[in-house]
Amino acid sequence: MALRDAAALGFDPERLARIDHFLDEQYVASGRLPNAQILVARDGQAAHYGHLGTMRADGTAMRSDALFRIASMTKPVTSIAFMQLVEQCRIALEDPVTRVFPEFADLAVYKGGGGSIPFAPGKPAPPMRFVDLLTHMSGFTYGLQNRNNIDAVYREHNFDFARDHLASDEFVARLAKLPLEFAPGTGWNYSVSTDVLGIAVERLSGMRLGDYFAKYIFGPLGMTDTAFGATDADRLVDAYAYQPGKPPKLVDAGAKSKLNQPGTFDSGGGGLIGTIADYHRFATMLLNGGELDGARIVSPKTLQLMRTNHLPNNADLTEMSSSLFSEANNAGTGFGLGFAMVIDPAKTLMPSSMGEFYWGGAYSTAFFVDPVERITMVFMTQVYPSSTYPIRRQLKTLIYSALTQSNA
Repeated sequence: MALRDAAALGFDPERLARIDHFLDEQYVASGRLPNAQILVARDGQAAHYGHLGTMRADGTAMRSDALFRIASMTKPVTSIAFMQLVEQCRIALEDPVTRVFPEFADLAVYKGGGGSIPFAPGKPAPPMRFVDLLTHMSGFTYGLQNRNNIDAVYREHNFDFARDHLASDEFVARLAKLPLEFAPGTGWNYSVSTDVLGIAVERLSGMRLGDYFAKYIFGPLGMTDTAFGATDADRLVDAYAYQPGKPPKLVDAGAKSKLNQPGTFDSGGGGLIGTIADYHRFATMLLNGGELDGARIVSPKTLQLMRTNHLPNNADLTEMSSSLFSEANNAGTGFGLGFAMVIDPAKTLMPSSMGEFYWGGAYSTAFFVDPVERITMVFMTQVYPSSTYPIRRQLKTLIYSALTQSNA
């Protein structure tokens, strides 16, 4: 990967080099992570790239074009796709979701029941809008939350991992029969909302989501290795799960993964596989206000709307969230249309810029975009869950500590 002079980009090269040393010493050499890749850029120009560890349990060396399960880093892509349709006036943020999903006409808020007891008839929910899906204020949930009877039924339907057993219409039909955790617009809960949003893109465009992404986002951006499924089985990295006091457990061998075959459902909430170089191009497009190398994906004003906090009364996630997701307890962090963003740098208790926006994936991947300092970062590894280590905060600290020229 071609690197520019880090000093000319406003970084201390020796301090940037600390990142690889830190990752190796604290995570890879100790066996806490099997591998790591990181790409730090300024103004779209790569200032630092490093990769450590192995791709496979058999010791296959990491390679720069390795394919990673980016999980929830799919969500910003889906959100951008939906906003493209908003720009064309094919749908509006304030439209009720029943305009596209008549199946949701009779949604109700949870009242009781579950498990061996049928759900009690709940109060009819107020109309859910598409903005509620983008902001995770819909009342939907994830089975992985493991908090209540609604989550349990999501696990029974395996909504979180629908790729290989549900078509999109069946996904919606099953979801429509379940109660909401709260009335739309009144709370924040990480959920399958973005999967529903992806199905909306399919219904509005008449295209499967992966095909839409390829034509209107990945193709124009030159993201040739990102898709719903591995584009090359030889490059798919093994995935692991955290085990307390033990090395991570192999849960999906890249060479034998189902992800090497087409699925029945393109999960807009978490199904993409791609490379660090591809996601760097996506992040650079975001940094540039929706454009990269002459390809306009969305307008600057659309992106500005997306990276503005949409939580009521400018609340942060600690005030609104009922979610167990690792990012949901970040003080000073709001949520927009597909991204979290810094709304109070002091409350975050780490170096950051007002308006910096970001997200991550379940296998501990992460990215952020800082429009003030013009910095982007993409981090890849494959250990579930993302809350296992505080590595995202640590990486941000290391990156900002290497900055020598600030725009603030």
